[in-house]
Amino acid sequence: MPHLSPQFPTMFKYVKLVYQYVVNHFLTCLLVPTMAMVLVQAIQLGPEAIYIQFDFTKTLCSSFLIFFVTILYFMSRPRGVYLVDYACYKPPVSCRVPFSTFMEHSRIILKSEPKSVEFQMRILERSGLGEETCLPPAIHCIPPSPNMESARKEAEMVIFSVMDTLFKKTGVTPRDIDILIVNCSLFSPTPSLSAMVVNKYRMRSNIKSFNLSGMGCSAGLISIDLARDLLQVYPKSIAVVVSTEIITPNYYRGKERSMLLPNCLFRMGGVAILLSNRWWADQWRAKYKLLHVVRTHKGSDDKSYNCVFETDDAEGKTGISLSKDLMAIAGEALKSNITTIGPLVLPPSEQLLFLISFIGRKVFNTRLKPYIPDFKQAFEHFCIHAGGRAVIDELQKNLQLSAEHVEPSRMTLHRFGNTSSSSLWYELSYIEAKGRMKKGDRIWQIAFGSGFKCNSAVWKCNKTIKTPSDGPWSDCIDKYPVHIPEVVKL
Repeated sequence: MPHLSPQFPTMFKYVKLVYQYVVNHFLTCLLVPTMAMVLVQAIQLGPEAIYIQFDFTKTLCSSFLIFFVTILYFMSRPRGVYLVDYACYKPPVSCRVPFSTFMEHSRIILKSEPKSVEFQMRILERSGLGEETCLPPAIHCIPPSPNMESARKEAEMVIFSVMDTLFKKTGVTPRDIDILIVNCSLFSPTPSLSAMVVNKYRMRSNIKSFNLSGMGCSAGLISIDLARDLLQVYPKSIAVVVSTEIITPNYYRGKERSMLLPNCLFRMGGVAILLSNRWWADQWRAKYKLLHVVRTHKGSDDKSYNCVFETDDAEGKTGISLSKDLMAIAGEALKSNITTIGPLVLPPSEQLLFLISFIGRKVFNTRLKPYIPDFKQAFEHFCIHAGGRAVIDELQKNLQLSAEHVEPSRMTLHRFGNTSSSSLWYELSYIEAKGRMKKGDRIWQIAFGSGFKCNSAVWKCNKTIKTPSDGPWSDCIDKYPVHIPEVVKL
């Protein structure tokens, strides 16, 4: 094998940088020399040779055509959707569940099942969760006492808290809201959670309200997609999206290992998001502009459909069963999602390399490794669903991300646990709290959910965001990031 010079990697790096610049600015590189040559030629010919005969009628018609096409373009293009602000739920200290408390409860509740207790302890040790995650009051009881009343109380505690905070931050009143979307996968009471919000805040009778359930941890981005579509139909409108997961009625009290896993990972959380298409009123104060939403659904495949499944165990106790194939299925869903979102966001240099790799594998050698596009060329920030340490590890590896890129996800998992569809917003709040969000920065949110789904949203920062004095990270951001060991011995 030939010996490579130590300078070779450095040379290759500079060659790639030159390649990226030339391909990404191809039109500029082509037009500037061409225009320079035309200008030189015109100077040499003199003013007499470049005289253009003026025709008033033709000029007027051309001007009218240009004006008409311009007006048609602005009228037909999609309305801009702006994220004015959002508010994440911060649970009270009384709901905190340190490892010792969680394990003590497990030993009491599952005293006849020591192997199940030991399994939960091993999961917690490797989970990436910290000592300050929270569970609702009903789960603190021994034994847990989940019922409809306690579930409703949790929903009111989370949803009303984030709504109150959102109204305070934005100055919007409940009667200003035109569209309301609430997503909660596993708790779907009657009247619905969206009706509960309308009743609490005495919203208008003509409000367009929606309640999404059963759509898993990616339901938050599905709600954003629905809000975007509605804001295209209804001009001069404001939409509120509420994403949460109510833990109380879904705490598994059996002994099946695949169904005990969610108990160890899922914690309280929620977010309320204010979206607007009123560019003249809200563009100047909005934090972000929505660029793309890409949704991938693998439900036609049986393995994908069954990998996250609500069912009863042998003793008739209901819980969420997680398949061992979950990570492999998530990887396949991510590949499909990347294939769709790549052409929308990647610079030409990365698209060209991906195309060459694809053709090479299809035509010449299927054993060639596929080229993984460098999404760091397209985004400054990544918000990966904090579903668990394995999820974050897998995406960091597949997308070739640095430790800093996945820091918001790891720290959110450590401080708040898996808060389901709202986790992406705790991660975005972390980036803001660290003072890293600058005007023009692009953010990629990636979420996975039952079904099986992989959904993405792309945002562009509208203004440099000052470090907030409030929010879920306000009292602890200075101590983050923290080192998270592979195993925390309990």
